Amino acid sequence: MNKLPVLFLGHGNPMNVLEPDNRFNRAIADIGRTLPKPKAILMISAHWYDEQLQVSSSPNPPMIYDFYGFPESLYQVEYPAKGDVQLAQTISELLHDDGIVQNGEQGFDHGMWTTLKYLYPNADIPVVQLSIKRHQPMAWHIAIAQKLKALRSQGVLIVGSGNIVHNLRAVQFRGGQAYEWASEFQHTINQTILAKDLHTLANYHTLPHASLAVPTEEHYLPLIYIMAMADGDEKMMIFNDEIDIASISMTSVAVGLP
Repeated sequence: MNKLPVLFLGHGNPMNVLEPDNRFNRAIADIGRTLPKPKAILMISAHWYDEQLQVSSSPNPPMIYDFYGFPESLYQVEYPAKGDVQLAQTISELLHDDGIVQNGEQGFDHGMWTTLKYLYPNADIPVVQLSIKRHQPMAWHIAIAQKLKALRSQGVLIVGSGNIVHNLRAVQFRGGQAYEWASEFQHTINQTILAKDLHTLANYHTLPHASLAVPTEEHYLPLIYIMAMADGDEKMMIFNDEIDIASISMTSVAVGLP
């Protein structure tokens, strides 16, 4: 099988999932229609940020509504994809030396289902999730990603879900323009993505406005995993390149689209 692309998807406000026709969901759906159908999906979501490196191994993962204070309709959203026990085993073997463990109870968090619901709306592709281990240096995350890269040639679509700019304290839910610091940081990161400059991406904290744009690393790290899987000759495509609710970037990246 030909090597599949890899994707980083900005997931943003979970309320977006309730609006099928909003511009962010339409763009994700458009990307989905260009992709060959994978055998399985490996999701690396900001919302499984854990003390241990884990892979989900349930054949029927439950939904996780990992937020509070939202309308009841959000807690009724379903994405009934299956898990993939064999893929979980393959990932366990690839990352055996890194201390990975299988988790047969982990479900699908909203970083996963708010994005995949529009990328593959039929939920007919099995999905496995990988946790992001806390307190590790960037070189460790990059090494994990590069070990997983082989899955691209085995029919597995690898998707990272997070937000490059993610400052919840500065959110303006009633709208308003993006903060200048958010837009400037996003622009710098975009140029770095297009240049495939993994070194600078990994050292984002040295860039202007980083402490405001990335106050905690968990939503940024999925981008590092995806960029670490890019080959030198692959095309980079940036889409959904907007700051939503003033301080959350929806910017998404496709690596190696046909």
